[in-house]
Amino acid sequence: MRNVTKVHPDDNVIVALTNLEEGDLVTYDGTEYRLPGRVPAKHKFVTQDLQPGDEVMMYGVLVGKAAKPISKGGVITTSNLKHAANGFTVGERKISWQAPDASRFAGKTFRGFHRADGKVGTANYWLVIPLVFCENRNLDVLREALVEELGYGRNRQNKIEVAQLIEMYRRGSGPEEILQADLGTRQKEARARLFPNVDGIKFLNHDGGCGGIRQDAQTLCGLLAGYITHANVAGATVLSLGCQNAQVQMLQEEIAKRDAHFSKPLYILEQQKIGTESELISQAIKQTFAGLVQANKMERQPAPLSKLCIGLECGGSDGFSGISANPAIGYTSDLLVALGGSVILSEFPELCGVEQNISDRCVSVEAAQRFGSLMKTYAQRAVEAGSGFDMNPSPGNIKDGLITDAIKSAGAAKKGGTSPVVDILDYPEMVTKPGLNLLCTPGNDVESTTAEVGSGATVVLFTTGLGTPTGNPVAPVVKLASNTTLYNKMHDIIDINTGTIIEGSETIEQAGERILDYVIQLASGEVEAASVRNGQDDFIPWKRGVSL
Repeated sequence: MRNVTKVHPDDNVIVALTNLEEGDLVTYDGTEYRLPGRVPAKHKFVTQDLQPGDEVMMYGVLVGKAAKPISKGGVITTSNLKHAANGFTVGERKISWQAPDASRFAGKTFRGFHRADGKVGTANYWLVIPLVFCENRNLDVLREALVEELGYGRNRQNKIEVAQLIEMYRRGSGPEEILQADLGTRQKEARARLFPNVDGIKFLNHDGGCGGIRQDAQTLCGLLAGYITHANVAGATVLSLGCQNAQVQMLQEEIAKRDAHFSKPLYILEQQKIGTESELISQAIKQTFAGLVQANKMERQPAPLSKLCIGLECGGSDGFSGISANPAIGYTSDLLVALGGSVILSEFPELCGVEQNISDRCVSVEAAQRFGSLMKTYAQRAVEAGSGFDMNPSPGNIKDGLITDAIKSAGAAKKGGTSPVVDILDYPEMVTKPGLNLLCTPGNDVESTTAEVGSGATVVLFTTGLGTPTGNPVAPVVKLASNTTLYNKMHDIIDINTGTIIEGSETIEQAGERILDYVIQLASGEVEAASVRNGQDDFIPWKRGVSL
């Protein structure tokens, strides 16, 4: 296995693939480097002596400037390197593109759920949605009434373990005996699904809908409309209090924006009109059950890969993310675009430093201008809030080698591959064009994933170097490890290992094709993502504030 690599020929840093110790002699491309200090795996050392103000390049772009002298072979840290990135302008279009060879996937199909609006889902869910946080308790009552009885319960083993502990306590066991208990692996047979063609009932609890400003309510209704009209959704039950900012009419208008001929079953109940909670719950149960009967009539049918819409996401990134997992799904993205599918790249704070490349790839000047406007407005608001994109890397990012936001961003942008950018979307707009779409979202994992699905992603590819259980209520979130150590350590929440690229046993292109093969199986219901298996239904609407 190689112990170092350089990402781009113009870089003046080298990435450590393994732990390198003080005094080690490292050779790369015929040049020797005697390391003056330890360089942990995933971190970078400089290829030449640097003085304060000297530029540091990685991925071929400016990622920082030296804050103090750094000797050749010295590791870059938060103390000797400060964030820096080049500015950007709307220049000439650079949209000529060498599409990858996608012939191996030509003519392939997946088995999905065909909707009346022409979309094809990778799953078939029923939604229960509150228009305002006041209805969250009623959602919890409905969940308790429906989920277990209809065969959608998960984590049954946890309930079995609690039952065993209760039994021990009743027999007189104390804390020490309980802590040492071997609860075994006895499994209780799960209740069979009453509706085999319905993958589940999902409850989108949230804390919005009232208070704040009216624009918050409009944005929330747009996001909820995106979920109701989503290809993976068969229909929905909506609970409204009645007096909140997020009015029923507002939701209906947002649905019409996304699907002028909306025909899915949709039941809307308003508590202040119905009266008692018991009557509200009773009506909601009956209407939801009737909707499930309709949803169960849907069956998977073949569909071309052009009907797939994939969201690209990262979280808990490390120093390997930008050289293994991210470029791997970037190649998957390019393959899908070549096949006529749609892809969504989001997390605008994590495009800081690569704006010029993104802008140049926009298919029109108007799209490039909109991208520039959204980026500059977002960045300015962050500064006004006392922060900035330079404060984006988390402690975990920094610990694992992502020293500046520009380093993190340059690696994160690799998820978008190399294809032209066909559209720029502001949150929570919907994808309408095949190809690579950019969606303005924060860098926060769950907020961004929630947004991508609301805009139409039917599968999300989520790269991680540190590990995260993030999922989504209606779209499978596929977790890809950037390194084999993580994959082996957290195999219960990780689906795919791309550490093979770091180890040299697989190329980026080979990994990208392997990922697309997996997506096709997943979209056909042949395999289940760990996030789905674990019932990880994360849903956090963005209130358009500053969130990095």
